[in-house]
Amino acid sequence: MADIVEKTDRYEGLLSEALAEATVAPPEDTPLETAAAEYLEMARSYLEDGRHFREQDDFVNALAAFSYGHAWLDAGARLGLFEVPTEGHLFTV
Repeated sequence: MADIVEKTDRYEGLLSEALAEATVAPPEDTPLETAAAEYLEMARSYLEDGRHFREQDDFVNALAAFSYGHAWLDAGARLGLFEVPTEGHLFTV
């Protein structure tokens, strides 16, 4: 049980930190800017969902939600929707 709790903590921190670092790259009022906003909303929603699951001691679903949220950000970064740090552990770009 300690393993999943530690991993859940780590992934929550990773998603939270990645959200703080990602900035929308495309110009305003373009379809790509809209897509970037939608990707951010998905990541934020998964962060909230994960925190809800964690409060319920449902670590499996919390970990899954944090992982999905980070995947939305990482995919957006790879597509050029976000400017993100290229060094470090937050993104795979």
